[in-house]
Amino acid sequence: MRRLRLLITVAMVILPSLVFEAHAQDSSVSSEYLIKAGFIYNFANLVQWPANAFTQPDSPIVIGILGEDPFGTVLDRVLAGKKVNGRIFLVKRLKSVTDLKECHIVFVSSSEMAHLAEAIHLVKGMPILTIGEIPGFARRGGIINLVLEDNKVHFEVNVEAAKEADLNISSRLLALARIVQEPAADGKKTE
Repeated sequence: MRRLRLLITVAMVILPSLVFEAHAQDSSVSSEYLIKAGFIYNFANLVQWPANAFTQPDSPIVIGILGEDPFGTVLDRVLAGKKVNGRIFLVKRLKSVTDLKECHIVFVSSSEMAHLAEAIHLVKGMPILTIGEIPGFARRGGIINLVLEDNKVHFEVNVEAAKEADLNISSRLLALARIVQEPAADGKKTE
């Protein structure tokens, strides 16, 4: 009986601190993705798609999330009621890489590291802004990589990948980015 009381007492002392710690971790994760959602909105404002990327003048900007959705409802809430060039946002949770072609922006979750090469290959040359959070994403052909350094979100841009996708990235955005390049096919460094 004493042992049971001791276990219950210990559990009552430890459990609230674990719940608080878990809530604090959830809070920091959700604030990271709140910031990343804001970045995605700003990227949409600072990137120009070719006219043929949209079927209608008022077609929505379709954002696809490939892989596990780290945003939850945060991205939907950040984009609710917002427009870019008269276009609303439509967020889709994608089941497979074959759904990428329906999007204007694709966020590749870190859960998709194993499928990264396939995803980038499928959209290569299409007017789709690829955004990732995978180490080396932009160097491997993605357009924008969101990087967490010292608890701050930074971003890398692969300008060549953007050109191949026929996307025009604002110089204001590029001035804030770390510019990266894909390694040359022959293994030599590109200038």
